[in-house]
Amino acid sequence: MRRSILLATALASTLALTACGSGDTGGNATEEPTGEASSAAPEATGSLTVWVDETREAAVQAAAEAYEEESGVDVELVQKNYEDIRADFLAQVPTGEGPDITVGAHDWLGEFTTNGVVAPIELGDKAAEFEEVSVQAFTQDGQVYGLPYAIENIALIRNTELAPEAPATYDDMVAAGEKAGTKFPFLIQSDGGNGDPYTFYPFQTSFGAPVFAQNDDGSYRPELMLGGENGEAFATWLAEEGDAGHFSVDITYDIAVNAFANGKSPFIIGGPWMLEKFADLDLAIDPVPAPGDQPAQPFVGVQGFYVSAQSENALLANDFLVNYLATEEAQTALFEAGGRPPALTAAADAASSDPIVAGFREVGASAVPMPSIPEMGSVWSFWGVTEANIFSGKAKDPVAAWDKMVSDIEGALG
Repeated sequence: MRRSILLATALASTLALTACGSGDTGGNATEEPTGEASSAAPEATGSLTVWVDETREAAVQAAAEAYEEESGVDVELVQKNYEDIRADFLAQVPTGEGPDITVGAHDWLGEFTTNGVVAPIELGDKAAEFEEVSVQAFTQDGQVYGLPYAIENIALIRNTELAPEAPATYDDMVAAGEKAGTKFPFLIQSDGGNGDPYTFYPFQTSFGAPVFAQNDDGSYRPELMLGGENGEAFATWLAEEGDAGHFSVDITYDIAVNAFANGKSPFIIGGPWMLEKFADLDLAIDPVPAPGDQPAQPFVGVQGFYVSAQSENALLANDFLVNYLATEEAQTALFEAGGRPPALTAAADAASSDPIVAGFREVGASAVPMPSIPEMGSVWSFWGVTEANIFSGKAKDPVAAWDKMVSDIEGALG
């Protein structure tokens, strides 16, 4: 049966989770429900409202129609501009309005839980069917708050005509780029003087200087890890590479993408959102080469679906997500609509017949979720500007500039 026994066994636990989602997050939503399952699923009554964006609407509609046919529950899809969903959800849920379910990014989670607008979901045994990093991304205080459907991350995109072999290290990449005789040994973007710490992050992690500390379940705690000897070593390296001409505040996203598309470098560090510009190139996707002695781990962004803390049909919402949007069919449809590797392992395996998808997926499997804790909002502005000042030479003492950045962030965190 499409409707698994989870609908019967999760009744008590899901309703309890819904209550704690609006404030208390001290429980563990991933524990198995106690007691024996009823021999019959509870009667499905009520309706669901789901917010989706235009890109994912058709894929979600197909799952909704299957759910309506098999359960008798009405599912209404409301198309929203993706850019408006976060703010509208935050504004409407506390008033009792808004949807039962919304599409959204995992890094909204900190703001959503702080404002009490989302409820945990009960994945049960289904959690093991997802790529591990995708579940980690939606986990906070031991509870899972979203059903993942897509994973995205940066990697090293290589023009195989200019560089037939993947570089093993950062120095290998630079050497291969110089051997190719192109204008740039490799390309990495900067948002002018604001820098781009997201794209530079795998270099930083290779020095052992992550932004925040991680718990065993992959979630983050607000313990800043940027500072100390490892962070200072990364800052020194940034200055050296800036002096060597490898980083520039003048290489914006558009300049980097156009240069790579026109064969001016064998390598660019970027994500699948760039690929449509490279349709005429023979590409391979490789791990970002590490300049430090630890793995270069990019950030992972995960897309998924949240359940409103004010939903009057939280059990039905959980059932729809876990049993209809967590299927290979639905996750494949979402992949075909959005072009990002699926979060469900079976769908990701199928999509990986495309070597480009397989390459990004392989890099993502060893990457780390973007921190979703609210404290992350205090980091970005100090972080990017400091990096740009260091590699541009504006900051004459890279270690002092880095240490000041850490102090400023600590001050902002209180």
